[in-house]
Amino acid sequence: MSELAVRMAQAGGPEVMVVESVVLGEPGPGEVRIRHCACGLNYIDIYHRSGVYPLPLPSGLGMEGSGVVEAVGPDVTHLSVGDRVAYASQPTGAYATARVMPARCVVRLPDFLSFEQGAAMMLKGLTVQYLLRRTLPQEGLQAGDFVLFHAAAGGVGLIACQWAKSLGLQLIATAGSDEKCALALRHGAAFAINYQKDNFADRVKEITGGAGVKVVYDSVGASTWEGSLASLRPFGLMVSFGNASGMVPPIELKALAAKGLYLTRPSIFVHLSSQAAAQSMADDLFDVVRRGEVTIEIENRYPLQEVQQAHRDMESRRTTGSGVLLV
Repeated sequence: MSELAVRMAQAGGPEVMVVESVVLGEPGPGEVRIRHCACGLNYIDIYHRSGVYPLPLPSGLGMEGSGVVEAVGPDVTHLSVGDRVAYASQPTGAYATARVMPARCVVRLPDFLSFEQGAAMMLKGLTVQYLLRRTLPQEGLQAGDFVLFHAAAGGVGLIACQWAKSLGLQLIATAGSDEKCALALRHGAAFAINYQKDNFADRVKEITGGAGVKVVYDSVGASTWEGSLASLRPFGLMVSFGNASGMVPPIELKALAAKGLYLTRPSIFVHLSSQAAAQSMADDLFDVVRRGEVTIEIENRYPLQEVQQAHRDMESRRTTGSGVLLV
């Protein structure tokens, strides 16, 4: 069975990605074969392509997709041929018309969600789920608490704005333009800071009456690191979950001592380590979408063959919301 897939033989810019014909076999134990309808676009794909997160080469790309189960391997009991499904999963390879993959992180897609929504929501939505629901400061989060969320106008950020509002949190959003700040506010952020105009750490102190926030969720990395630490209240939690502006340089632990700060560098794939965990997290995500507390808005659609342009647009930070490749 011959299919199309995006492949790369070396790390580099968008030009290293090519669409090739690949041969798929039957799924083995614990695997399924999925006919894709849409594939999610995520910033982690750029880290993989560029070599920030090295992959064994040659390699496919993409970690999120939706479609229909075509074949089920031995030992897979939670899925059947014909099921509508979605996933966020390792290994890479979602940029394809079809793939054989581990079934562990594949879940049934509810009928009220389209395939495009399924492809756009799993990695981003499950990231927000483990951040706001599982990666918490020592006293937890209660309604009225301040949290700081960087890159709040992106796909993850817009889901976070909505989910935080549903939890009663006062999310302080940062973004790189007035338009993106307005977008975050429309999606539920309590406050928005244009970091191109204002020192966000100073503004956070003003907003919180000098107290600081309980937790910072930071996917930007190097350029926001110092300001994020300065924005935290005593015993606050620094959650570094991405490196869009570059890797955070090595730090000295004594930098945390003055305010007794906590620091974590989580990964979604640790949380998605079992089928039961993946299903539980997905159920929580599907539920907030079903109740209308979170909407999945797809701002950017590209044919599979235009994957290079999709990556250029993501890297330029011209995009907002979620994007998908259509197959």
